[in-house]
Amino acid sequence: MEDKNVYQPYLMRIAAAIQETPDVKTFRLEFINEEEGKKFNFKAGQFGEYSVFGEGESTFCIASSPTREGYIECTFRKMGRVTKALASREVGDTLGFRGPYGNTFPIDQWKGKSLLFVTGGIALPPLRCVIWNALDTRENFKDITIVYGARSVQDLVYKHELAEWGKRGDVKLITTVDPGGETPEWKGQVGFVPTVLEKAAPSSADTIALLCGPPIMIKLTMPILTKLGFSAENIFTTLENRMKCGIGKCGRCNVGKYFVCKDGPVFTFSQVNQLPPEY
Repeated sequence: MEDKNVYQPYLMRIAAAIQETPDVKTFRLEFINEEEGKKFNFKAGQFGEYSVFGEGESTFCIASSPTREGYIECTFRKMGRVTKALASREVGDTLGFRGPYGNTFPIDQWKGKSLLFVTGGIALPPLRCVIWNALDTRENFKDITIVYGARSVQDLVYKHELAEWGKRGDVKLITTVDPGGETPEWKGQVGFVPTVLEKAAPSSADTIALLCGPPIMIKLTMPILTKLGFSAENIFTTLENRMKCGIGKCGRCNVGKYFVCKDGPVFTFSQVNQLPPEY
């Protein structure tokens, strides 16, 4: 039997597109080959390589939950050549997708525990996958708390889903924007994520924390989580560090003893603390 070319992507059709912010977009992608779609499976935390033919490919997490079958979703910010090309695509257009790659969040090990999600800006997509996975299997978890912030109201992604989560009685949602980023209609909090988290003071008892955001947010949030009683082993994050090939061949994502694309992108902070100081 001939081996599959690991660099050959699936052909995907853009089934839906949402303009989350002026420079952030979400695509829902369906497999053009339905048989490939039926065989495809992934777990929360994994990522893929999304390509525009003739332009190149970019690495993003799979932002949808594996509990939602028949499609995958990705959310990206328009920044470079490939993401600009992606952003110009419309519903019905064809893209390439390689994946899934990487390790996963050990959700099955968290059954019976509470979950705390702390995130900011465009870093919500990697955790959105876990959030919907947990909500779709809500009976498996105790309290679910989401602390999400952005620079401004305009920069909040998944606004329609934030509204849905906020209405649920089984989720505690705290949204915040940086000072000066609020609007007259804004009903959430105003302040930086670490400060808002400290004020909310969620319990660390029997709780897993998932932290994802800009480096400065993570740097300032970690001491707060430690102060609240979270151990490094119970704090998880994702590192999408310079990933390129997705299969550990190019070496671009090598950090210390890890290849992020193979050993990650999901790491505990106990593992992160072992990375070289320059990281």
